[in-house]
Amino acid sequence: MESATATPLRAQGGAFLFEDRAPEDVFTFEDLSDEHLAIARTVDQFWANEVEPNLDGIRQYKPGLALSILRKSAELGLAAIAIPEEFGGMEMDLSSVMTASEHLARDGSYGSWHSAHTGIGTLPVLFFGTDEQKRKYLPRLAKAELLAAYALTEPLAGSDALAVRTRADLTGDGKHYVLNGQKMWITNGGAADLFTVFAKVGGEKFTAFLVERSFPGVSSGTEEHKMGMKGSSTTAVYLDNVPVPVENVLGEVGRGHVIAFNILNIGRLKLGAGALGSAKDVIAISLKYAKERKAFGSSIAQFGAIQHKLAEMAIRTYAVESMVWRVVGLIENQLHLTVHDRSAQPVSELKALEEYAAECSMVKVFASEMLDYVVDEGVQIHGGYGYHQDYAVERAYRDSRINRIFEGTNEINRLLITGMLLKRAARGQLALISAVQAVLNATLDDVANSSISDAELCLVKSAKTVALFMIGIAYQKYREELEKHQEIVMDLSDIIIEVLAMESAFLRSRRLARSSKGANAVEMTSVFLRDATNRIETSARNILGACSIGEGLRRNMGTLRLLANHDPIDAIQLRRNIAARLLATGSYAV
Repeated sequence: MESATATPLRAQGGAFLFEDRAPEDVFTFEDLSDEHLAIARTVDQFWANEVEPNLDGIRQYKPGLALSILRKSAELGLAAIAIPEEFGGMEMDLSSVMTASEHLARDGSYGSWHSAHTGIGTLPVLFFGTDEQKRKYLPRLAKAELLAAYALTEPLAGSDALAVRTRADLTGDGKHYVLNGQKMWITNGGAADLFTVFAKVGGEKFTAFLVERSFPGVSSGTEEHKMGMKGSSTTAVYLDNVPVPVENVLGEVGRGHVIAFNILNIGRLKLGAGALGSAKDVIAISLKYAKERKAFGSSIAQFGAIQHKLAEMAIRTYAVESMVWRVVGLIENQLHLTVHDRSAQPVSELKALEEYAAECSMVKVFASEMLDYVVDEGVQIHGGYGYHQDYAVERAYRDSRINRIFEGTNEINRLLITGMLLKRAARGQLALISAVQAVLNATLDDVANSSISDAELCLVKSAKTVALFMIGIAYQKYREELEKHQEIVMDLSDIIIEVLAMESAFLRSRRLARSSKGANAVEMTSVFLRDATNRIETSARNILGACSIGEGLRRNMGTLRLLANHDPIDAIQLRRNIAARLLATGSYAV
């Protein structure tokens, strides 16, 4: 399948902070091909025919039901979108994977089965397996004959993945590793046939293994009683003197961290697509309820307070959607640079994901928190009914909460975002240092963007300047010790995330406006940019308060006030306009 990309360009991960982009440079949802839209329709039809009629049984964990439906999805190729044809897969691009992920995310219980199998379950073999391992496992994974799971977390090793205590010892004849340990919170753990298990060889070398359930000593604990996703399988997995053939080492001994962290990159990006699918579903449910529910003689959809909620739910969803597809385009452009530049070295999907690891974390944080906002407001719109299990938003509210913990907690991801960018800069892989220095050395007149007549472009440029300014101020204060000051690092990451969201929303809205489309996008962007600027100013004030004193603080605050200053718009009327369009269509609309 031909990949859907914007014009390939050499954009380094993190470079959005100091490089300007034109609307035509970014990939958006509107760039998806007819083939991608056909995948969406296929998933929607599969959902309507196979998943929706069985949701009650899935959520009640009827034995074997979700797995049987997953295997039906495999008959349509939906369990093998990313797997090469030679191993029985569809060999489609990342946009195809993300499209399917979004449309399979309307229910956390079934979605968890599917996503864990096709994502963190299968991708370790796809990306890191030997030819022999791929031939052995991928065809069966493609058909869902084998259900896959990813076993990293332990009772004392969650976010600190390298602290795992599961041990692997080589037998005297050198033919097997014997694994002993316990894994926790393993999705698909109760039914999986193949686990990617992380253990330390000799108690030291962090290594990944492909472990079959049929190996002696492998067992699962009872199903965990969770807040949400009640129909998914989540168990402990016990390894009691499990003999694993040496040929089932995945990757290299002592290099398991490369597998663990890279698989998390794609997982974080896919979580963004899943959050989009869930948010759009809740928006549609909330719109329908708002139109049907009567109070004080009219539908509650006519009330300004409800319209504000509906509009804001869509605004945040739009921002995430713009971010997600922009990052997908960046990754796919990396893969296809050689088509346009014969001097460029071929790039693997894994390397492309590594290049934008920070952006994947940004998507994960922003999308998971967007979805929590959307489901919370969905419950509020439903009032007391939203608190009742007979209503879909109650289930969506509970299902959403895990996303801020999945794929590394949002706190860990916030620490990673700034940390990764600073490390790339220190290694000379990102021209961040010179960009920061230029802002620190500039005068007030130099940093002011008041000469830009386009108010919204000015907001985006000012946000970038604030981000560089705050990075510089924080680093000047703490230098190599900065990572120890987690509150500051998280504020820096919040600013950086907002910059990516702002520019992505802005560029997409301008592209839509050029084709006389996207009336909602234009107004959603207008509201979002100003609210994001206010959030950035709050985070920046926190940083300045912690890193500056006296005259330096007053000078820095003067610079911040100049950069964050903007005239208000009639956001009340714009939200009313947005809500009116949503109510007219009955669904999320751009």
